[in-house]
Amino acid sequence: MSEGSLEAPTRHALDWNNPDFTDPAKLDAEMRRIFDICHGCRRCFNLCDSFPRLFDLVDAAPSEELDTVDSKGFQGVVDACTLCDLCFMTKCPYVPPHEFDLDFPHLMLRYRFAEKQAGKVGLIERQLTETDRNGRLAAIAPGVANWASATDNKLTRPLMEKTVGLHRDADLPKFVGKPLVAQAAANPAVVNAAAPAYGRKAVIYATCFANYNEPDIGMAARDVLAKNGVQTEVTYAGCCGMPQLEQGDIARVADRAKAIAAEMVRWVDDGYDVVALVPSCALMLKFEWPLILPDDANVKRLAAATRDVAEYVVEIAKREGLAEGLAPLDGNVTVHLACHARAQNMGPKAAEMLRMIPETRIAVIERCSGHGGSWGAMKDNFEVALKVGKPVARQAVKALKQAEEKGKTQYIASECPLAGQHIIQGIEREDATAKIAHAPHPIKLFARAFGLPY
Repeated sequence: MSEGSLEAPTRHALDWNNPDFTDPAKLDAEMRRIFDICHGCRRCFNLCDSFPRLFDLVDAAPSEELDTVDSKGFQGVVDACTLCDLCFMTKCPYVPPHEFDLDFPHLMLRYRFAEKQAGKVGLIERQLTETDRNGRLAAIAPGVANWASATDNKLTRPLMEKTVGLHRDADLPKFVGKPLVAQAAANPAVVNAAAPAYGRKAVIYATCFANYNEPDIGMAARDVLAKNGVQTEVTYAGCCGMPQLEQGDIARVADRAKAIAAEMVRWVDDGYDVVALVPSCALMLKFEWPLILPDDANVKRLAAATRDVAEYVVEIAKREGLAEGLAPLDGNVTVHLACHARAQNMGPKAAEMLRMIPETRIAVIERCSGHGGSWGAMKDNFEVALKVGKPVARQAVKALKQAEEKGKTQYIASECPLAGQHIIQGIEREDATAKIAHAPHPIKLFARAFGLPY
């Protein structure tokens, strides 16, 4: 038996249609097998709150081993998992193909799927995952929606905390009245025919966040690609299903994957690359969908054609070269690498892209922000999420203070927009004087370096 695998990690397809997948006895046995390995290793103690909860359970048991831990305590371990995948990708020495065959995030997903099948996922939790419906409704009156969700609204936020479970202090995404797809259609991009990459074609998958909450991410990506000779189309066939995956609704994710892949594969047939704007969505298209639907040909082809937006820009730079015109920013950048970008196993592409900007120093933060999608905004999780993200906030505050002392501008950027919001709140908790209004997506800073108005 080897101590730890030196081979590249691999993942098994999710056998979610097999009755054994949700069989209570077999699931409990697998939980105990995996947890016992984790207890003996404890390498992941500082990644998130799942592992401390697990180790506390074991340490408090009569035998201080798994054999005397009550299975009812497993619920807390599962609830603390954000499916960030960092334990699998960066810490665990026992992931497949190691003989221990340990995949902690997908074990948590299996448990949640069993709960979903047993009808244990509440109505409110399900409604919060309906990002497309919620985005369309908010777009009718975005001013009202944003007023109601503002943290300084002492009327609505306490009510939302009581009824929906969203912590009154958690910063929530703002909504726009005109989605990204409509904005892009109304303002066509002019493709730079003199760029080295002229001739490339890419379809930008808008993602629910960029479509309904921050269209500037998509517009900046489109304009950067146009500047570099790429003909683009912006489309949105629906949410990738990450919110449903967080709640264990694998069947719903599978339905979305089939429908969206069937619609988007036509772009692949026409020679388009597929570019996803948010790391979580890129992860779903590239990795999670193929593990849920391993035999779906459309899903496979879409996965092979999909790139994260920073990954795609770096690919252009290496293969054809970038267009002229990149100029230094008015400050340096500290970029937070999103967990779901790291889980794509593609390297730090956001940092690599930003380092192409001349005379601009790029620092990197490689820790989880603690947000975890909607998880970190919930009343029971918000303070824990800030605690998990404290190392990120501390690094960001240090960078801001150093820049302030030198009289320079310091950007704090994040590939994940939700993580960016959460990091800002962490910065405010860490140092009330370290004010920062926005943590932009790296593609917006790259667009700015090209002289584009972002």
